[in-house]
Amino acid sequence: MNNLLKSVLLSGAIVASTLVLSPDYASAATSSIKVQINDSLVSFPDEQPFVDSKGFTQVPIRMITEKMGSTVTYEKLSSSRSKVTIKKGSKTIVLKSGSNIALVGSKQVVMDTSMRVVDGRAFVPVRFVSEAFGYSLKWDSRNKIAIISTDGKNHAPAWTAPVHNTSKGNQVVSTAKKYLGTKYAWGGASPSTGFDCSGYVKYVYGKMGVSLPHSSVSMHNNYGTPVSKSNLKPGDLVFFITNKVSTSHVGIYIGDNKFISATSSGVTIASINSSYWGPKYNGANRIFK
Repeated sequence: MNNLLKSVLLSGAIVASTLVLSPDYASAATSSIKVQINDSLVSFPDEQPFVDSKGFTQVPIRMITEKMGSTVTYEKLSSSRSKVTIKKGSKTIVLKSGSNIALVGSKQVVMDTSMRVVDGRAFVPVRFVSEAFGYSLKWDSRNKIAIISTDGKNHAPAWTAPVHNTSKGNQVVSTAKKYLGTKYAWGGASPSTGFDCSGYVKYVYGKMGVSLPHSSVSMHNNYGTPVSKSNLKPGDLVFFITNKVSTSHVGIYIGDNKFISATSSGVTIASINSSYWGPKYNGANRIFK
């Protein structure tokens, strides 16, 4: 057995242990896996790549192999069995649904999983497809892309997954912004009654499972870790002296030198360096480290 067939025999798929999907599941709505050949993403018009119950990445074989320049023939053997024949140059691969034996040229090769048909599309392990033709494959875990190189070159991902900032501080900010415009009410601590400054912060942090007092002074003195103004992060509590005596106002830092708080105008966003708030700034505490 040559080295290529040994490689195919030993490897049947990319293992994506971070994804858990049910067996034989392929859904355009939920699949996040992409396949790239050289510098181009493969388009899947209906059924999408998916990870089976054993953790192997399955791909619609027609779209992948045709993108590689192969011809694909689909034959219905019976009501429950199908055969797929792939040809490229002198190379011929034959697969049958329900079987993990592939005929590569004149050699029988055992795949880690069987070919399966999902909603009329034949699926096989992506690594088998690439290595059966002698192409290299790498898995880009960050972007969840299987990158097949048919030219022997190293190819960068053709698509970059957006970065979702899910830190608790940013979650606090996202929650806080939901109540922009809510009216002011002295002693208020809910959207229905309105908010005062500490009632608003208490309510927002309560949504995050954190219990704070209904008092800006108590928040300042007893909750969180003090942080410098230059080290502020979204979600930090920022304090101000509006009565010329001690802390009397609290808000939530949202980034870009801005904070959100309940004022006499309702829940609004302002700059911590504005002509009004700047001189009144009196420190900050971090609740989530």
